[in-house]
Amino acid sequence: MFTATVTLALSLLVIGTNGFPDGAPVDACVKPRPNQPYHGQTRPQPLSTNPYQLIASSGFYEPGSQITVSIRGDNFKGFFLQARDARTNEWVGSWAQTENTKAHSECSAVTHADPRTKQWATLVWNAPLNARGPIYFTGSILKDYSTYWADITSQVAK
Repeated sequence: MFTATVTLALSLLVIGTNGFPDGAPVDACVKPRPNQPYHGQTRPQPLSTNPYQLIASSGFYEPGSQITVSIRGDNFKGFFLQARDARTNEWVGSWAQTENTKAHSECSAVTHADPRTKQWATLVWNAPLNARGPIYFTGSILKDYSTYWADITSQVAK
């Protein structure tokens, strides 16, 4: 019994230490703190200290258009981003499969798909075929397991 308990405790410690090395689960879309990781007692860093930029190639979408979204700034381990219609705040569109990403079509989200440190990321969002309007991108960027910024909102490239 003692061996089983120690094995279980060590397994949970390893899972807790590594978090989600292959990206956030889809339920991150709908938890009480949406778009934020659930890493124990950790909480987001103040947005005023955010070292990252989330840059969109456009703030408006047309049927079938694509918008490039880039993450720039300090090195980071992971991210979880959503596309939202600026008029309704509803999830909209889908993400193209790009290197080392995983899309959650259920909630128009994209996350990292590997645990490696990243210097930047370039993502491609696909607009729906039957709608147009203003768009913004929002979510979290993780420097490491316990250091992250949430509710980051995209800026449009100039």
